[in-house]
Amino acid sequence: MKEKVKEVLEQVRPFLQRDGGDVEFVDVDENGVVKVKLRGACGSCPGALYTLKNGIERTLKQQIPEVKEVVRVD
Repeated sequence: MKEKVKEVLEQVRPFLQRDGGDVEFVDVDENGVVKVKLRGACGSCPGALYTLKNGIERTLKQQIPEVKEVVRVD
């Protein structure tokens, strides 16, 4: 599943980069929890949680049903 997650994050990345941010894949566990780091403008943006849940998490869940949640790690 790691490779699938990385592929989907590559699809999301240009939208984040357009606003000066980025996302870095960290890990995915056996329960379907994906761990990512938000970089650049996304790392300190007040809307980072919205981006994480309504952008990245929603896209991953739509394309990979095994994904249950996306969490931010520092």
